[in-house]
Amino acid sequence: MNKIIKNLILTDIAFWTGWGMVTPVFAIFITDRIVGGTALTVGIAVSIYWLCRSLLVFPFAKIVDKYQGQKDDYLFLVSGNFLAALVPFGYIFAIYPWHIYILQVAYGIGMAMSFVGWRTIFTKNIMEGKEARQWAVNEATLDLGIALAGIFTGFVVTRWGYVVAFSIAGTLAMISVIVLLCLRKEIEGVFDRRFPFNIIDIFKRG
Repeated sequence: MNKIIKNLILTDIAFWTGWGMVTPVFAIFITDRIVGGTALTVGIAVSIYWLCRSLLVFPFAKIVDKYQGQKDDYLFLVSGNFLAALVPFGYIFAIYPWHIYILQVAYGIGMAMSFVGWRTIFTKNIMEGKEARQWAVNEATLDLGIALAGIFTGFVVTRWGYVVAFSIAGTLAMISVIVLLCLRKEIEGVFDRRFPFNIIDIFKRG
């Protein structure tokens, strides 16, 4: 298992353990702390995230496929994780449903970028003949982190409240960005000054 694969797995563990502290209490948080927050608010918020993510994954994938090398993949991944990592901190300051909706848009955009970048880099660097085992290692450690986060979240929210829980979640997600930055020397072309793609590519057909 090379350094890139190891760091991608560590990134996933940190990121999804962080978000594993948000998911179990997200609906309760909205109905408990958001002014006018109801089950409908929760449903709309979840839908906004999935709509943004699903609508943007393919356009982002077009960009990643168009350019050679891994620089664009890496920049998408780092930017996406960073944007998504800011969202739990945003929840702390949210008061009204529209605050949550805006944060969900940011989360959806970030995850669309992260998904495309992470999967592409992992696919390009996975060791031949050990594909199933390396995917299994990632999934097993990821699931374990989320499972532990679920238990931990209940304790944290009960004892210290949502602010502490979301702060820990955001910090863990931000650690995933730091882990990714440790790969900058392994990703060819990251230090080039020229931007690797044109934003107009998102809207081009083909």
